[in-house]
Amino acid sequence: MPTFESSKISKMIKVGVAGAGHLGKIHLKLLQQSSEYELIGFYDTDRENALQLEQTLGYTFYSDLDKLLDQIDVLDIVTPTLSHFDLATKAIEKSKHIFIEKPVTNTLEEAIELRKMLNDKNLKCQVGHVERFNPAFTAVRPFIQNPMFIETHRLAEFNPRGTDVPVVLDLMIHDLDIILSVVDAPVKEIHSSGVCVISDTPDIANARIEFENGCVANVTTSRISMKNMRKSRFFQRDAYISVDFLTKKSEIIRMEDATEENTDEFSMILENAEKQKKKIYFENPDIQLNNAILDELNSFADSIKNDNPVIVPIEDGIRALELAIEIINGFKITEISSVKGQ
Repeated sequence: MPTFESSKISKMIKVGVAGAGHLGKIHLKLLQQSSEYELIGFYDTDRENALQLEQTLGYTFYSDLDKLLDQIDVLDIVTPTLSHFDLATKAIEKSKHIFIEKPVTNTLEEAIELRKMLNDKNLKCQVGHVERFNPAFTAVRPFIQNPMFIETHRLAEFNPRGTDVPVVLDLMIHDLDIILSVVDAPVKEIHSSGVCVISDTPDIANARIEFENGCVANVTTSRISMKNMRKSRFFQRDAYISVDFLTKKSEIIRMEDATEENTDEFSMILENAEKQKKKIYFENPDIQLNNAILDELNSFADSIKNDNPVIVPIEDGIRALELAIEIINGFKITEISSVKGQ
């Protein structure tokens, strides 16, 4: 996806950030760099951390959220999920657009209520499913057409910071959003299982998702792996597409009927049991490296300034959250423990 450029409206959007944790600091830095936003300041409940951030990096700290809201057009919510709904509600009540990190809210009911409030106020909302802006995915997105089998692996090294939420909501939800964005069919059936290794909720999860059009997605997530991996594979008629979200690389393997006209001695030919011959093409799309977080923030500015559709609207956040909750509710949970003498 090309870096966002605004040509219709030059006015910078006034933005405030709620949350100055690890990801919040990244948002603050990028918003300050962006030519589309004027960063007014940030709100955080950790006063000591906030004051230190204000002193070292110069961001303006607001201890009163209402005072920050009175100065801005957009609230960027980068706090723990449990606080998303309350912060978003306060922003909407003051007629502010909201960018809200994934998962959109803690419960499906909260997300649906937010959608109603946004519609009533005619406000825009974008959910931070950042992998939609990953250049490896955007480079191949036009080639993903009616996939019938999808396989994803999102494995992360252990980080205590992420164990306060289920691994499905922390990691797998990225892939659920990607899958829902490319499969144009309702979910038919879900089979899921989880394994608790060091946490009270599953650290490893797998889900098999069947769609009404026949597509099947097999999704695996772990937060206790020895190495990081974020790979997805899409299989469709006469094509296989792989996306490495971590290394930002992708590959397309396409097939077509082999004929005398399109083959030579160097062609790679695959012959099936019915003696049908297919010519195989390998393609590596041109990937334009980007900062995906900056692009998602700037795309939201474009949707506000020029009244364009939001790329990841709240409806998409609701769909991903709903699917994640169904997976969690369907867990057959196994606990791994060490037993002396075995």
